[in-house]
Amino acid sequence: MDLTLSERHRALQAALREFIARYGHLSPPVGGGGGRKRPDRKVLDWQALLIEHGFAARAVPRQYGGYGAEPDVLDAAIITEEFNKAGLSLGIQGQGIRMLVPTLLEVGTEEQRRRWIGPTIRGEVIWAQGYSEPEAGSDLASLRTHARVEDGHFVINGQKIWTSSAHFADMIFLLCRTEPDRPKHLGISYLLVPMTAPGIEVRPLPTMTGHATFNEVFFTEVRVPVDQIVLGRGEGWKVANVTLKHERMLLGDSAKLVHRLHRLRSLLAETVVEGEPLLQKPVWRDRLMRLQGEVLAAKYHQMRLLSEAAQGQAQGQAQGRDSGLGLLVVKYYGSTLAWRLAALAVDALGDAGLPYEPHDEVAEDDAATAWYADWMYDLGLIIGGGSSNIQKNIIAERGLGMPREPKINGSA
Repeated sequence: MDLTLSERHRALQAALREFIARYGHLSPPVGGGGGRKRPDRKVLDWQALLIEHGFAARAVPRQYGGYGAEPDVLDAAIITEEFNKAGLSLGIQGQGIRMLVPTLLEVGTEEQRRRWIGPTIRGEVIWAQGYSEPEAGSDLASLRTHARVEDGHFVINGQKIWTSSAHFADMIFLLCRTEPDRPKHLGISYLLVPMTAPGIEVRPLPTMTGHATFNEVFFTEVRVPVDQIVLGRGEGWKVANVTLKHERMLLGDSAKLVHRLHRLRSLLAETVVEGEPLLQKPVWRDRLMRLQGEVLAAKYHQMRLLSEAAQGQAQGQAQGRDSGLGLLVVKYYGSTLAWRLAALAVDALGDAGLPYEPHDEVAEDDAATAWYADWMYDLGLIIGGGSSNIQKNIIAERGLGMPREPKINGSA
């Protein structure tokens, strides 16, 4: 991975700075409730502006509504760095854009790409992810939600849980069992289902933030045309793992870590205790510098994985690295580090954050409230998308060659 900036990269850097100087005042707030509510007009307008200039959906082909640039890791890093330094939003980062769009680009049909990618990257269609169930979390392949084919439709019955965004989503990409006679991993299909379909019931699950960011979703005789399947019947596990690859990158995204580090440094510089900014106090500065080192490690690890992906993973395989395990590291390390960054901010705020009240998501777009909301919300992300304990077990067993965890009472 060569991090030397070419003339083209320097020209991109200059264009970014010009864009920020001209349009930066139009950016919606960053952090807090952002991404945990339906995008408002300001967010949608900002997203459209970013796509137009190639700073969002940059590598999505033009025929699907994107900017159409070639994938380039340094381009992405430069964009992220300039926006983070300016304190500007990088645009919508939800499950549809970061997880479904790359999945459709990889394994979707041409009709599915043309129908869904454009509205999704523009924020017009919001997606939820229908994976986890009450008895199928870590062992996702044991899911029980099922669908039969009847009159050209899949007819779905079952339940999903911990479904982020379901209470305001337009669509859900759903795993369900369509081939009951096949082994569990081979009997699953990946369906695209409108949340307005008759028979869907959403029950919000309030969290410690005071908001219902997760949901239970019940399906009772829900009908969806048979062409709303990705790849094919019984191919859902394969598609699900394509999506999980991108989910791990989203949940542990180093761009969020870098942005949070910039915010944290500003907070410590602005918080004065006993006549001196916390940033000038050795104990606080040491804690920040330790976290900064970890954020940079996470950033360059993610850039390496993206470089390998752009080169067909040949480089990583030649060096004996498993990119799947690398993505597990991104998710585990990134989600825990994001919470620790927020935890340092909470420590710095002290009693300034104690009056936290979840009045509405808009209130979470300001200072102390945003840090407390992040601190509480990110505890859930340490569990979501594969709990840290499960991630560590897989990394230890497959990556480090350590013995498998003992099973109790002969469990599988």
